Amino acid sequence: MNKRFDNQVRKLADVAVKVGVNVQPGQRLLIRGAHLEAAPLVRAITEAAYTAGALYVDVHWEDGELDKIRHRHAPRESFEYYPQWKADAYNHSAQTQDAILAITGDDPDNLVGCDPELINLERKVKESMIQDFRAVQMKNNLNWSIVSWPVTKWAEKLFPNMHADESRQQLWDAIFHTSRLHHDDPVAHWREHADNLKQRAAYMNEKQYRYLEYTGPGTDLRIGLPPGHIWCAAESETPSGIRFVANIPTEEIFTVPHKDETEGVVACSKPLNYQGTVIEDFSLTFERGKVVAVQAAKGQDVLEHLLATDDGARMLGEVALVPHDSPIAQSDVLFYNTLFDENAASHLALGSAYPFCLAGGTDMSDEDFARAGGNKSLAHVDFMIGSDRLAIDGILPDGTRESVMRDGVWSFDI
Repeated sequence: MNKRFDNQVRKLADVAVKVGVNVQPGQRLLIRGAHLEAAPLVRAITEAAYTAGALYVDVHWEDGELDKIRHRHAPRESFEYYPQWKADAYNHSAQTQDAILAITGDDPDNLVGCDPELINLERKVKESMIQDFRAVQMKNNLNWSIVSWPVTKWAEKLFPNMHADESRQQLWDAIFHTSRLHHDDPVAHWREHADNLKQRAAYMNEKQYRYLEYTGPGTDLRIGLPPGHIWCAAESETPSGIRFVANIPTEEIFTVPHKDETEGVVACSKPLNYQGTVIEDFSLTFERGKVVAVQAAKGQDVLEHLLATDDGARMLGEVALVPHDSPIAQSDVLFYNTLFDENAASHLALGSAYPFCLAGGTDMSDEDFARAGGNKSLAHVDFMIGSDRLAIDGILPDGTRESVMRDGVWSFDI
């Protein structure tokens, strides 16, 4: 690595450890999903973590090529299996409240042409095996975060007319800039950025809108918000007081929708990279909270299998607002990576809701959470609906209508 690149990697590692997961002295760190090409970042994060006082750093590597080989050659019963030792590792980390850092970055077309039923079965089996881990994570009972690395095939997807080295550098520059790492002191800048997002969330929490109404190309949608919903942004806090930023980068404020109160049609504004396949130009029609019709120009069978995961997969678990003038949107790069694309556009999520987005939600049973409007599912999949032509209105409990966004940007100042 040249000195400039080495410095950039160290900046990302520093933000990931100090701002993202915020590793505490004596705490273990689990790095998951690390692509083999991400070894320079993994090493830098490991060094930063031990310098911060981590007790032990454990790395779970992944290789998309091995996933592809399995889908091409393994028998069907292979996809009904997930190693118990892997599930035990995740669930144990949840029980002991380890810090969890995921590193994303893969080939968006890795599993194109593979059986969508098996793609969804593989994910469903894994999620069922690590339910304890997911439950703890969804309640923010441990400090966790996600960062990215420019894997070669991902870079080639984004910049197909460049040499491999050039495309990787182009993607790295985009990751570095949109992750707000180009400042002299990125850790301090990130804390300031988090404070700004939290002020937006505070404004929305004071309003306590009963509904949000969306209008735009192919979209005419009303989403109910349950009483006591909480808008969250950027920085979260564990019950033990550890502050962390779950997504690097992040530009969103988000909350829990009422699972039974979504009506109308919504069109995606960006392709969705899901489990190694790309779903494009799709729309969903909702009645009484559930998806009742779906259309997609590409990947419809994959989308339908996702919706069939369980009953909750047809309902919304998250509503998130992102201004079109965010650095990621203004980069004009379609990342084919949900971490980035969801922070370039307002989005929704099918599947499970975050209990911490509802007053008292983390202490509720699943039954009480559902009665309050929260959704439960093995799935949680974000899809992007925002653009410079999207308008969003907030409807107060007394029926008063107020503008929240126009032309994809905030209608209110803070």
